[in-house]
Amino acid sequence: MANERLRGAILERGFTYEEVAERLGVASKTVERWVSDPTRKPYRRFQYAVASLLRYEVSYLWPDERTMAEVAAAGNAELVKLYPHRSAVPHSLWPTLFSQALRHFDVLVYSGFWLTEDSAFLRVVKEKASAGVPVRFMLGDPDSAAVATRGDDEGIGPSMASKIRNALLNYSPLFGLPGVEFRLHSTTLYNSIYRTDNELLANGHVYGVGAYLAPVLHLQRVPGGELFDTYAESVERVWESARPISSPTDCAGIHA
Repeated sequence: MANERLRGAILERGFTYEEVAERLGVASKTVERWVSDPTRKPYRRFQYAVASLLRYEVSYLWPDERTMAEVAAAGNAELVKLYPHRSAVPHSLWPTLFSQALRHFDVLVYSGFWLTEDSAFLRVVKEKASAGVPVRFMLGDPDSAAVATRGDDEGIGPSMASKIRNALLNYSPLFGLPGVEFRLHSTTLYNSIYRTDNELLANGHVYGVGAYLAPVLHLQRVPGGELFDTYAESVERVWESARPISSPTDCAGIHA
């Protein structure tokens, strides 16, 4: 049974599925599924975006949805701990978190250079790759405008691109390992995200300071929560748009 309220609201406002999709930044097939299959409900932020676009209440378009109080309560349960800055995160947490990975092992950063010098973390990468866990590294493309801007924001200029190239060189032993993939992205990152299965660490990016001085959210996925999925979805979007590389020398400016 289709969501007739949503279908009717779209028609009433004179929109096509393609136009709604374009306004929200999603595929038109996604909007079609929201209408044709009521069990395929959009994330809460998309529900609010649709409701705002169509000038209807969320509770009308999705009448069985939870109240904001319930959403907030679930969000509180997702927050394991808030650290004032990355250097306050226990050093052992990074390899410990990733050692639990069975399905997801994702690192989304610009350079994440500090992690390339963590022998415990590198050992976990090799162990997980050997166990068949897919390991995905997403680093900034050192020749991209986004990396140049982040370098300026942190006050280090071209050094940001150099850090990425050095990080890739440090990761050289990991290239070619079964299940380990590297990609370069050109997106504007508002957080570095370190995700493993149902937990992640989101290191915020703050203008004028390095990421090591910015807050870190330790999140866990819980039933009814949306915070974790918001960050996890961001990782997937970057991965899909990023460029695969097979060695550090695939990056311009690095020579074998």
